[in-house]
Amino acid sequence: MISNTETPADTINDRILLPLTFDVEKMKKEALAFKLNDFNYYKVMPLRGPAHIIDPTLPTPPPADDYADGSWTDWLDSPELKASPYLTSVVDSFREHTKVTLVRLIGLQGGNVVPVHTDPTLGLQITESVIRLTIPVISDDQVTFFLNNKPVPMKPGECWYMRLTDPHEVVNSSNEDRVNLTIDMIPNEWVRSMIMEHDHA
Repeated sequence: MISNTETPADTINDRILLPLTFDVEKMKKEALAFKLNDFNYYKVMPLRGPAHIIDPTLPTPPPADDYADGSWTDWLDSPELKASPYLTSVVDSFREHTKVTLVRLIGLQGGNVVPVHTDPTLGLQITESVIRLTIPVISDDQVTFFLNNKPVPMKPGECWYMRLTDPHEVVNSSNEDRVNLTIDMIPNEWVRSMIMEHDHA
C-alpha cells in the first residue's frame, strides 16, 4: 500500500546514491543477449510491464482516473526477464520489500542525446505515485546524466534515486551504446527509509 506521507521536494537531494551494488558483468552479459546494440538512437526493452502488454491474451484494463501509482493494471515479468536469472535477482531484491511495477533496459546509442525533459510523477514528493531507481549496466565516463544542469556521477552497478520530476537530460559522447536498468516501485516505508537515510545533503 502506498504511504500517504508526503516528502517535500526541497528536503532531500535531487540525486542519492543508495547502498546497493550489483554485479556489472552478470548484468552486462544478460543485457547483451538481447542485442540492444541493434537499434538507432534509443531503444527500450521491457522486462516487466502491464500484464495485458506482456501477455496480449489478457484483457485490457478499464480506463483509470490516475495511472501514476501503477494500480490501474496487473504487472507481469516478460519472457526476457524470466530468461535472465541475474536480472531477475536484481528485481527480486526490491520486490521482496515493495511492489515493483515497470522494469526496463534502456539503450542510448553512442553519440546521441536525450533532450531535457521532466517526468511529472517520478519523484518521492509526489503522493500516490511510483518512483524510479536507475542502475547503469553499460556506460563510461563519456556518458553524462544531467539533473538540474548538474552531472550525476553514476557508475555501472550502482543504484541511484533521482528526482525525475526535475529537468534532466542524457549526453552520450561515447562511441559505445549506454544501457541502464530502470526499476519503478511503490515508495513504501522501506524505500523511503533507505532513500532518506542515505541523503547526504
